[in-house]
Amino acid sequence: MVAILKTCIGGANKTKVVYQSNLNFRTVNPYLERLIERDLICVEQGKLLLYRTTDRGEEVLRDFEKVYDALGEMG
Repeated sequence: MVAILKTCIGGANKTKVVYQSNLNFRTVNPYLERLIERDLICVEQGKLLLYRTTDRGEEVLRDFEKVYDALGEMG
């Protein structure tokens, strides 16, 4: 989900989300639905259907990165 939030910051179509998040078209849908339900990404209907990280989504992403930085590299 973090990869999806990062990919959608500037707006992304489903193909871009799939490839940059290392998912496939079947598995990406539940993640997108969950992120939309939680107001972390929104859908913009235009010439193409775009997914865009909301302000709330960017806040959650920053919080996650703080936790990751605090824990350091794992592995």
